Amino acid sequence: MQLSLEAVAGVAMAASAVPTFALLGNSLRRMRSRDWPTVFAWWFCGAWTVGGGWWASWALGLASLPGAPRFSIASLSLLALAAIACVALLHGAGRLRRPERVRRALQVAIFTGGWAAMFAIARHGTDGGRLALAPVFSLPALLPALAIVALGCGGALWIAVNTRGAKESLRLWLTSGTAAGGHVLALFLVLSRLGRPEGTVDASAGVGTAGLVPIALIALMLVAVGLVCAWLDTHAHERNRQLAASLNEANQRLRSQALSDPLTRMPNRLMFEERLGAALAAADQEAFTLAVLFIDLDGFKPINDSFGHVAGDSVLREIGRRLQALARAEDTVARVGGDEFLLMIVNPAHESLVPSGAQRVLQALNQPLRLPNGVTVNLSASIGIVLYPEHGPAAKLIANADAAMYAAKRAGGSTYAFFEPRMELDAREQLALQNDLRQAIDRRELQLYYQPKIDGRSGQVTGVESLLRWQHPVRGFVPPDRFIPIAERFGLIGTIGNWVIDEACRQVAEWARLGLRMRVSVNLSVHQLRQEDLVQRVQLAVERFGIDPQLLTFEITESVAMEDTQETMRAFSQLANAGVSLSIDDFGTGYSSLSYLRKLPARQLKIDRSFVQDLGQSQDALAVVDAVVKLAHALGLRVVAEGVETPRQRDILLGLQCDELQGFLYARPMAARALTLWAIGQQAPATLPGAAGRADFRPSLYYDDTSDRDIPTLQ
Repeated sequence: MQLSLEAVAGVAMAASAVPTFALLGNSLRRMRSRDWPTVFAWWFCGAWTVGGGWWASWALGLASLPGAPRFSIASLSLLALAAIACVALLHGAGRLRRPERVRRALQVAIFTGGWAAMFAIARHGTDGGRLALAPVFSLPALLPALAIVALGCGGALWIAVNTRGAKESLRLWLTSGTAAGGHVLALFLVLSRLGRPEGTVDASAGVGTAGLVPIALIALMLVAVGLVCAWLDTHAHERNRQLAASLNEANQRLRSQALSDPLTRMPNRLMFEERLGAALAAADQEAFTLAVLFIDLDGFKPINDSFGHVAGDSVLREIGRRLQALARAEDTVARVGGDEFLLMIVNPAHESLVPSGAQRVLQALNQPLRLPNGVTVNLSASIGIVLYPEHGPAAKLIANADAAMYAAKRAGGSTYAFFEPRMELDAREQLALQNDLRQAIDRRELQLYYQPKIDGRSGQVTGVESLLRWQHPVRGFVPPDRFIPIAERFGLIGTIGNWVIDEACRQVAEWARLGLRMRVSVNLSVHQLRQEDLVQRVQLAVERFGIDPQLLTFEITESVAMEDTQETMRAFSQLANAGVSLSIDDFGTGYSSLSYLRKLPARQLKIDRSFVQDLGQSQDALAVVDAVVKLAHALGLRVVAEGVETPRQRDILLGLQCDELQGFLYARPMAARALTLWAIGQQAPATLPGAAGRADFRPSLYYDDTSDRDIPTLQ
């Protein structure tokens, strides 16, 4: 019977020890939390259960032997062991500020000391005459058992520290099993040495099966509590770990998305700036050179607009692959804008190799590109180059490279330019102009000037061309060729173009109230031509000011019209359906396709001023103008010659049967009020500010019924 009781005691000890040690591990983990109600609950639960588990294990072991302990006194060990477990928990949670190894050693010492204290209490809670406990509780007799306890605890701590990457539940049960195994082995070692003194009570004096029942129930309850709590906590912690892993993965994806370009999967500006900062710090420490190339594609927008965004995206991806193929492992290529890229060359072998590297970039980008629809296109690039530390501080490298790139683009593109100090001044000037230009409309600094167009046969005014002017309060008059490129580059041209359309319509309505039926021409930029709502904006302006749409003529340059013929055809057709007139400006400077020109619903061609200025001096210019006039008349179009400044130019154009003339010979561009006075003949051009012309010229206005050449004069 005693053997079976010992077997039951052993199984019960193991079953109660493992979950209580597992609960101890969970409690240690919870002690690191800042949620103090939760910390206290887990501290209490862990300390009480660990102490109770220890007590149940040795109580079951002793109860299986003759001479059962007096449990009313021995149960005090439960409180003592709970207190010891509490200290161990607090210490294990790092409340004692000590190095890692010292803290682990103290944990082992506390648990081993608590294990020894358990038997010290048991010695006073049993009948020393019936159980020979004194020899067992002597220090030499307990040393082997204490060594086993220390090894089990130390092994559990080693597993806990060195298996942090393993699954949480497996790691927890390995540590608790190791600690519990040491505890059970040490307890069996002590119990095996207990015996009865000769001549005392026989085996039947033991507690027996009936005495084990209450102890087994207590142990079973502790086992159940420990198992349930440990399982729930392990499950919750595993769930939290999975959620934390998912959150970390999501954060990594977000960081990757935040630092990479979604289209090309290349680094974006943010990542480039991070790597640039690290490279600059290394360059300062190791004294090596750094080069940054700002690359902007030439001619990308027409491809993107003509063939669609799918084709444009494929071009950008291919450009990115070519640039990455040229970069070394330590270099960085990033896409920082629509068609803008940055290349950082770390520690080039020699500064003289940077231009050759830029040339290789140009050659790679000049190679033909095949679009998804099978069309082959060619691109070029403008590159700005800065060297560190030669070309400025770290904070200005990208801005200086951008300024150098813009200088390369102004030089005609498909080339590179090194940064020069004057470029920084230009960049600052452009930035200042951009900021002022954003506020120019609200401040009413922009205004339209108007230059008359004169009928070649009758000398009557056929209309005016609106020209944008900017009167800056500090800078004074800012020429259009200075601020228009800035408006285009910084995305302001759309807003300014819309204002021009509204202002032109407003002025047409104002002249109509004065009894002047004046046709006004408005220049359209390529950016406006590609606006999806261009026609709607024009119709809204016409309706808002109540004007006849036939009094509006939109001019677009030949190069822009031929740049994207499909888009031009679409926009021109929609504008023609809206009732406005259309004109091809600067004709002769581009490469027109006669088939497209014939299909365009334009009603007017304007000969570029460069041909007009050479009339009388160049037979080639004369031949071009003659051909343009005949071609236009054959297509049923009127011809306007701009830039007429001398009587000889006028006479030649009239001899070639040019329909309308425009230039300084008749009048300079004027403000609306000055043009009104000049048009009604109250003020000669020579007396108007900035309006020098023929003093004997007296304009008369006429009503142009779009196609009739019999034009009544407005009196």
